Amino acid sequence: MIIREQLEKSGQWLFRWRSYLPVILILLILVSMRHYEYLGNSKRLDMIWEIFCVLVSFLGLGIRIITIGHVPKGTSGRNRSKQVADSLNTSGLYSIVRNPLYLGNFFMGLGVALFAHIWWVALIYILIFWLYYERIICAEEKFLINKFGDVYLNWANDTPAFFPDFKKYKKSDLTFSLRNVLKREYHGLFALILVMYCLELASDLFATGKLEFDIGWLIFLSVGFVFWMVLRILRKHTKLLNVSGR
Repeated sequence: MIIREQLEKSGQWLFRWRSYLPVILILLILVSMRHYEYLGNSKRLDMIWEIFCVLVSFLGLGIRIITIGHVPKGTSGRNRSKQVADSLNTSGLYSIVRNPLYLGNFFMGLGVALFAHIWWVALIYILIFWLYYERIICAEEKFLINKFGDVYLNWANDTPAFFPDFKKYKKSDLTFSLRNVLKREYHGLFALILVMYCLELASDLFATGKLEFDIGWLIFLSVGFVFWMVLRILRKHTKLLNVSGR
């Protein structure tokens, strides 16, 4: 079996289990935090760093939101069992980078990886992410080539895989749909808030030997939970978030 075929085969398997990459990252961070100390031995400075990490992760979430807000139904989904693409997205963020959702995932995970302020944790995350998604992208590209042929190849040859080329930006063919974003991204938003909160609790526990429930983080978590619960109810029991063609 040639190397590309091996990459494609492993990419298909990783595609089905890609949601578990964050679990590996979280376990790695928790292990690395056993001897955690506040950044500069300052609780205030450590809080500033935590806010920075949250902003990095929310940058990634923002990339996902912009992407999802402009895509039609049957594309850019969270499907796990197999590749799905009813049409080829080539406008909006897809005009400057072929994998904007994975770019968003990278920054979401990077903010989490930076939380422990240990350089090798962030480095390991980057290496794992690269090896993981390189194979997934390889498998996806084979599927898209088989389905869209030269149309995909012409777009791919002119669009970078992961590092955006902003000069190539082309306005999206569809208007931004907030309802589509809320329907598809509310799980990711709350999961990110919950992970950050748990890491904050762990950092205080390892640094001081006791749990400290910061009021700011509690409010952040509570608002995120209420937001998640409301959207879950709306999606499960109403059609309010449904958008035709999305």
